[in-house]
Formats: sequence, C-alpha cells, structure tokens
Amino acid sequence: MENPLETDDQPGYVERQVRRHRKGETSIATDNVGQEWPVALVFNDISHAVMMCTPRDLEAFAVGFSLTEGIVERGSDIHDIEVYYRDDGIALPHAEVHLQVVQQAFMALKDKRRALAGRTGCGVCGIESIDLLDLQPERVPDTGFLSTLAPDAIERASRELHAHQTLTKLTGGLHAAAWCDESGAVRYAFEDVGRHNALDKLIGNLVLQREDTTQGFVFLSSRASYELVRKSARLGIPMIATISAPTSLAIAIAKQAGLRLVSFARENSFVEYDVE
Repeated sequence: MENPLETDDQPGYVERQVRRHRKGETSIATDNVGQEWPVALVFNDISHAVMMCTPRDLEAFAVGFSLTEGIVERGSDIHDIEVYYRDDGIALPHAEVHLQVVQQAFMALKDKRRALAGRTGCGVCGIESIDLLDLQPERVPDTGFLSTLAPDAIERASRELHAHQTLTKLTGGLHAAAWCDESGAVRYAFEDVGRHNALDKLIGNLVLQREDTTQGFVFLSSRASYELVRKSARLGIPMIATISAPTSLAIAIAKQAGLRLVSFARENSFVEYDVE
C-alpha cells in the first residue's frame, strides 16, 4: 500500500507576499523564505528527538545525526530508514524519519533516555544536567591528510562555496556545510536553517556515499561552535574551516581532539587557532 505521507523532498523554501519599505516608499512583492519544519527522529518506533530543520535531504540528516550524536557507531548499524512528510495545508507541516538500528545501539539509547528522566533542568543547550554534556571528544587520527593540503585550499573553498549555496541565494537565511578535498575543491554541499543540521546532512551523505571522512575537510558558512567540532571529531574529520568566528569551547575541543580549526576564512586570509 502506498504511504500517503511519503512525498519527494520539499523545495527548501516557500514564496510569501511581503510589503517592502524603502526610502519612504512601500511596494508589494513576492519573497522566498527558507523552510523550517519540526522533524522527529524515531528509532525502532520510539521517538528520540525533534529537530527544527529544512525538510530536504532528511535521510542524510538522520544518518549524520545518528553518528555525530553517538547513537550508532557506524553507518552499518542502521538497517532501514523511512522518511514521512505531512503538509496538508491545515496542521503545522512536519516530518518523521523512522530508523531501524541494531539492538545494541537501541538498548544504549533507551538507557540514555532513562538517565535523563527525572533530572532537574539547568537550561543549558537543551541538556537537563550539566553532567550530561559530552565534552570529551575522540582523538582524530593522523592519516597524513593535512600534509597533502594545498597552500591555497582554504582560499579555493571560500571562493567556490557561494556557487553551492542555492537556497541561501534565494532566501538569504540558510547555513551551508561543504566537503572539500585536498585542493579545496567543494565536492558536496548541504544547506539548512540550522548550522548543525547542515553538518549532519553533509556527514550523513559522506557515510551513505562511503566516503573516507578522514580524507577531506569541512567548510562552514557559520561560526565554529563547540557542537560542530564535537560532531566532526566523532567521524575523524581532520579540519574545519568557518567563515565566521569560533567560540572558546570550540577551540578547546578542537585542541583536545587534534582537529585543525581555522576561522574567518576568506579568499585571501584565515585565522588558525591554538598554534603551538
């Protein structure tokens, strides 16, 4: 039987009528606005999280989230994925991604949910206790990739990223995460209203494409926050470059993980952190 909720990916933006005010004059026009939907991630028929994201590339997003949040250790731990969309024009548009994961991962996830139950909230990043923050990154393996990096790789990535930001050009309001090779060429790029979602989509795609996550670097249109570094370290990604600034915790976690972090990346300059 055909699933009535299953559709193609959403376009990533919607058209809305707006009233523009400029130099004392007013006009009516049509504008493009980035889509933001609640997306529920359901593991073995139990809902684990609801994320607000752009409803495109949700299979890649779910795979990336599962790996970067430590729910599964490898892509092969996910046996099946089904994406369901609901947008009937009446209720709030939303989507669900149902994943079937190996029993060991599912039992660990249930134990984590039990550990969260009943704790007093402290209001930090949606975590119910500071003790539950996972701030001990895996050590990124030294595969020799950074020694092969072209001197102008960051410059090239910065120059090429804009051409891959289709939704950003339309809406002006999405983040991008790109995967670049040793020359700085952009090989894949994903966009989302959330910078961490864009990274999860990128990482999920790398795993689905069976790419080696230790042989490339991530270029982000956002600032470098701790969760982006933490997510990347789980997959052994050797370097992150960002257009905007890093936070102090992002720098600290990158140092712990042995991950190279550069920010304020431009076509002619960048800043590298914790150089010894």
